[in-house]
Amino acid sequence: MTKTAVVILAGTGSHADRGRLVNRLETAKEFAQTDGDEVELIFDGAGTQWIPKLEDERNDYHELYRTVREDTSVCEFCSGAFGVADAVADAGVVTLDDHDGHPSVRSLVDDDYEVITF
Repeated sequence: MTKTAVVILAGTGSHADRGRLVNRLETAKEFAQTDGDEVELIFDGAGTQWIPKLEDERNDYHELYRTVREDTSVCEFCSGAFGVADAVADAGVVTLDDHDGHPSVRSLVDDDYEVITF
């Protein structure tokens, strides 16, 4: 059994960012589909901009995102800073504000999660 937190920091501005997103969604999916594993998928920083795009059923990666949607959360502060707070709220995605409005990486480490960032 493993506990992994996959943190997506890559924004939506480039082909490379899209590649980072897809690779991390695939990573989260692999953990989510493995019996006994736990995964947390966290969109943080510029990565929060992906939520409204991934929630759109016409998006190329919508179905992949749906495979890990129940394990997904978003930085509350960064969703506001990057202008997607309303879209995140409309989507009903859990927001995290454990440490000064941001997710607490320390808490994840304390809970024995391996933290992977991209």
